[in-house]
Amino acid sequence: MTRPAPSGAPRFDERLSVPWWWWPAGFAVIALIEVSVRLGHPGVPAWIPVLVMVPLLATALLRLGRVRITLTERRDGEQLLRVGPARLPARFIADASVVPAKDKQVALGPELDPSAYVLHRPWIGSMVRVTLNDPADPTPYWIFSARRPEALLRCLRTGRSG
Repeated sequence: MTRPAPSGAPRFDERLSVPWWWWPAGFAVIALIEVSVRLGHPGVPAWIPVLVMVPLLATALLRLGRVRITLTERRDGEQLLRVGPARLPARFIADASVVPAKDKQVALGPELDPSAYVLHRPWIGSMVRVTLNDPADPTPYWIFSARRPEALLRCLRTGRSG
């Protein structure tokens, strides 16, 4: 993961999907709703709540977990960090650090700058804070959830030094 990638290929790629156990928990909630409907409305067929709720559950969980973090290297050697819909050329990164799970509440609470770019997923413990040095951008830093923040920082550092 520390070698330069071919043009456009990700050096780092992570999907911020929901935990696997949310799926069985969601189906358990659907089962409870189905039982409640059957007890409250015995004339309603049992399959109707399931038919409605399963696609809603699948859509919700897939949408919650579709955010990606990627670091790609272009042909000219420049790296591009993508966090969800936002993009940042690596030349504008002044510093990057890991925010451990125990410090997340402070980083997202009293220390949070209102003009910072935030992409938070509460089910992911650690975060990355990237300080910017772009005078044209009013955003002072990005702070976003990442499961493997150390690997992302390693990729960022190797790209800037090499």
